[in-house]
Amino acid sequence: MFSKEESRLLRQEFWTSFGKSFPRKWLLYNTKIKGLSFKFHFDTKSALIALDLEDVPIAIGMDNQINYWEKLVALKSILKTDYLPDAIYEEAYYLDNGKEISRIYLPLDAKVSIHNKNTWQMVMEFFNTNMILFEAFFEEYKDVIKS
Repeated sequence: MFSKEESRLLRQEFWTSFGKSFPRKWLLYNTKIKGLSFKFHFDTKSALIALDLEDVPIAIGMDNQINYWEKLVALKSILKTDYLPDAIYEEAYYLDNGKEISRIYLPLDAKVSIHNKNTWQMVMEFFNTNMILFEAFFEEYKDVIKS
């Protein structure tokens, strides 16, 4: 087991190492669509990349959130055929804190842990390879999603 401080330092070391190994400006929150963001996730049990659709501000309205999800579902066959064949769509995905979001994600199918440096290279390569494809899909179809 690791103390909270040791765990924090390992996490920090991983993300710093990832940034140095694969220097790139990722989209993440900069999609220009409210409530739509890309995520990297790596913890003591798993790693995944995701496109999350979270509650949008009331001023924008729930209709837009539903509209965005419907557009993403309509593009599902393209995403799975041309970019990420193993992507998983979940309209009702629950985060650890209980919050419900809609998520398209791709988990790394391997036993990994952010506490195990021997798995870091595999995770970094998975993140880099697949997030590039995910972002390429988004860039190609963002106008369709926004419309």
